[in-house]
Parts: sequence; C-alpha cells; structure tokens
Amino acid sequence: MLLYLFDYLSQFHSGFNMFQYLTLRAILGTLTALLIALLIGPKFIRKLSHHQVGQFVRDDGPESHLSKSGTPTMGGLLILFSITISTLLWADLENRFIWIVLLTTLAFGLVGGIDDLKKVANKHSDGLKARHKYLWQSILALTAAVVLYLTAHVPAELELILPFFKNFVLPLGLGYILLTYFVIVGSSNAVNLTDGLDGLAIMPTVMVAGALGIFAYATGHLYYSDYLAIPYVPGVGEVAVICGAIVGAGLGFLWFNTYPAQVFMGDVGSLGLGAALGIIAVVVRQEFVLFIMGGVFVMETVSVILQVASFKLTGKRIFRMAPIHHHFELKGWEEPKVIVRFWIITVFLVLLGLATLKIR
Repeated sequence: MLLYLFDYLSQFHSGFNMFQYLTLRAILGTLTALLIALLIGPKFIRKLSHHQVGQFVRDDGPESHLSKSGTPTMGGLLILFSITISTLLWADLENRFIWIVLLTTLAFGLVGGIDDLKKVANKHSDGLKARHKYLWQSILALTAAVVLYLTAHVPAELELILPFFKNFVLPLGLGYILLTYFVIVGSSNAVNLTDGLDGLAIMPTVMVAGALGIFAYATGHLYYSDYLAIPYVPGVGEVAVICGAIVGAGLGFLWFNTYPAQVFMGDVGSLGLGAALGIIAVVVRQEFVLFIMGGVFVMETVSVILQVASFKLTGKRIFRMAPIHHHFELKGWEEPKVIVRFWIITVFLVLLGLATLKIR
C-alpha cells in the first residue's frame, strides 16, 4: 500500500525511490510487525483475560502444566493481525504470491480459531474433531495448490529440486499439486504439535521464516539465482516481505510468550504459521530445505506417529509422552531447558539449510 504512495511521491523527490528496494521493505515489514505486536499486545492480552479466553490443559499431561490452566490463549490472533497489517503496508499488492501466501495463512488460522473457540466454549482441551479439522485443512491446501499450479508463469515453478544437488531438476506436472498439499498440511500440523511449551514453537518459526526470506530474495533475483544455481521464479522475491513480517510478529509475540508465558498462541497461531512456512517453502521451491530447517517440527511429528504406531501394534510406548518435548519434561528436564535446547537445534538446522545455497 505504501509502495504506491512512495512511488507517487518519488516524482517530487527522488529520495522516495529507496522504498522500491525489496530489502528495505522487508526490513521495514519486520519492524512494523514487531512494533504492532509489542504495542497492542498488553491490551490484547487483557481483553482475552477479561473475556475468559483461557487455556485448558490436558489432564494426562505433565503435572507442571496444570498451573498454566486459564492462561489467555488465541494469542495467534495478535501474530496474524501484525503480519497482515505489515504485509499490506509494505508489500507489492499486485504480486500474486503475496496474496496466495497471506490468504492461505489466514484461512488456516481461521480453522485454528474455530478449534480454539470450541475449546473455550466446551471448557475442555478438545476442540474440532480431528477428521473435521483435517478435512478443512485438506480443502484449503488443495485450493492453494491448484491456484499455484494454474497461475504458474515459468516451468521452474513446477519443478522439484533437491538440496546439495546442483543439476537435479524434476518436472512434477500434476504431482506438484500433491506435493504442495502434503507440504502445507504437514507443516501446519507439525507446528501445531510443537506448540506445547512457552516459546517452543514461535522461535523456530521465526528462524525458519527468516531463512526462507533469504531463499525468496535469491530465488526472485535473476543474478543471484543464476549464481547460486537455484530456480529463478520472477516475482517470488516479494515474499521476503511477508517472511519479514512473520519474523517481526513472532518476536513481538515471544515478548509475551516467553517462559512463564502471559499468553499462548493457540491453534489459530500454530496452524496459520505452519501453513505459512509450508506454502512459502513451496513458492520458493525449497520443500526439502524446509524439512531440514524445520527439523524440530519434524521430530515432534515423528515422535507422535511412532508413539501411536507402537502402542497400537505392541501395546507399548516408545516415549514417556508424546510429542517428544513432554518426554524430556517427564525425564526431569526443566521447561526452559527443553525450550532453549530445541532452539539451539533449530539454529544449527537453519544454518545447514542456508548452506545448501552454496554446497551443491
């Protein structure tokens, strides 16, 4: 929105041309989202408390979590609001990638919000039935996948590349829709499963989003994409702005979500942010790199799958409790120790993901 204003003003003063630079707008998008979250966060949390929008803790969870019951939830609304306003202010609103990523994020957030509201209304940790939640996630993911497939402008948008391999390119055809579906739904649910401790999900999300912003910028830049031997996708660089907004909004939310949390993001935040990471990875053609950088999310998801499969097949549990962060809690690790160590793992994995830009 402001891009058009500054473009108009540039005819009166050339200094306004600086706002055409994508890097500057990505930075401003980050700062704007951060300031919005910090400024309205306290009042927003008070509103949630006033309306008794509190967290309901599982009875079978770690005993240390029982004290968290009643802590305001649905803080993801703060994140999504900050992302939306910042993106609308600083992104090129004629860019199709911006709208596809933003609308997918908000749509998944809506599903999560309905889930959260049901929990609050029922005064129980159970919200939407799993099959209903998965159905809506599937519909939204397939819609996004089909739109991306039908609006693709260059072959590179529908080709699969592998990290560490310089010359591997696989045209996906209709398989692109299937891959996109699994990446978005998988990423959304993975972040949702990880969101079980104060700040555990939001900081890895911030780090992965920041790294994806770098990939977006390079993929949308003709010179850098050629130099780094990655696909060139015209226009996708603009997604760096929304990546910056996610980073800023996430850090602003972490101010209130850090241990001991004043607010939880709820499914409205975790499902929306997970979908955002998934669809951004798709449009910048880095699905496998997302798998690497989001290793903590993957680990949490796999721990649940293994736990359920083991119990159904053998009647025995592999972990003391799943997702795996609860396993470490029950082993005696203090909550902040689990959180920070998972953050450190994410730093390593994000750096490894970024290294794929040169190690080919």
